[in-house]
Amino acid sequence: MRCQLLHPSLPRMPHRPAPPARIALVRWWLALCLGLLLLLQPLGVGAQAVELKQLQLQRRDGDLTLEFSARLTLGPAIEDALHRGVPLYFNARATVYRDRWYWRDERIARVSRTWRLAYQPLTASWRLSLGNLSQGYATLSEAMAPLSQISGWRVVELDKLEHGSRHHVEFSFSLDNSQLPQPMQIDLGGDWKLGIERSLRVE
Repeated sequence: MRCQLLHPSLPRMPHRPAPPARIALVRWWLALCLGLLLLLQPLGVGAQAVELKQLQLQRRDGDLTLEFSARLTLGPAIEDALHRGVPLYFNARATVYRDRWYWRDERIARVSRTWRLAYQPLTASWRLSLGNLSQGYATLSEAMAPLSQISGWRVVELDKLEHGSRHHVEFSFSLDNSQLPQPMQIDLGGDWKLGIERSLRVE
């Protein structure tokens, strides 16, 4: 039991509530701390990710080509949609720019590729399509392998690069959520944010 001694000549001071400004400041500080903790938390097991393994430019036979390789990990929501028959589209894009200090960088060329990945319930197999080309695979990991690597992708002819100027390539690889059925696009969570963006200097 805790006893509180009061001097008989001193009146007991009434409790005063904290001013609203102080309460608001405390709430803001707590919200900030919580947000920082969430940002620092690592991705959980099974979370989707694009782990870049290789990305480089090469000069080959009069062309500027691109080499790309990554390890793709799909989240549970994405895999569930695939097994329910929803096809997914993955985009790769490379844009060549000429640097300009006095104005917006000039776009020299742009190339893109789109893969369509779909599950075939009747045969329990996977089909990956690129343009008019299509191939079947027994497992999801086998179907993901071709779309996660690009070799010798022709980006632009070297003679289109202005001699004496500096150039760079903006590269992106992502899951194209705009190709999903409209009802699914209404409430997409963080599981569907899959992609990377990089900038490469043309040497």
